[in-house]
Amino acid sequence: MADEIVNRVANSKLKTIDLEDFYPQGPRTVIDIKNWLFQELILKENDFREHLKNHDWSQYQNHYISLTCSSDAIIPSWAFMLITTYVSPYAKKVVVGDINYLEASIFQDIISNFNTNSYKNFPVIIKGCANKPIPQTAYIQLITKLQPVAKSIMFGEACSTVPLFKNKQ
Repeated sequence: MADEIVNRVANSKLKTIDLEDFYPQGPRTVIDIKNWLFQELILKENDFREHLKNHDWSQYQNHYISLTCSSDAIIPSWAFMLITTYVSPYAKKVVVGDINYLEASIFQDIISNFNTNSYKNFPVIIKGCANKPIPQTAYIQLITKLQPVAKSIMFGEACSTVPLFKNKQ
């Protein structure tokens, strides 16, 4: 009789983390303020304030917001702060930067709140293939958080991992 096929991965103590599982739902929206500037270059305070007052901020309910200016205008810091006072009651998160910075910031929050207790003294695989835009920095933050507690850390899939760290204790 043939030997039974045993799934050693399923029977191992390996713990897998897929950052895609933590990807928060909600639209990502870039608000480019260049159109709110005089000739897309000059911030005229009174006109700018009037535009903000008349803008429909409720359209950003539960959005992740990235504030930016795609023109070469010099924007004072208070301008982004003022916009934030209008949009933050509706948005899940507001940052100044591009969409990539927004994603990195979202994951920074997720990783900083990530509880590592269940990974203490276990071999961990950080899954690498994702269909969602997981920023590279999220993987770096995760390994930094896991390294003090995990027995070992690998990257990839259970069938083909790249070893990254092994606790020598």
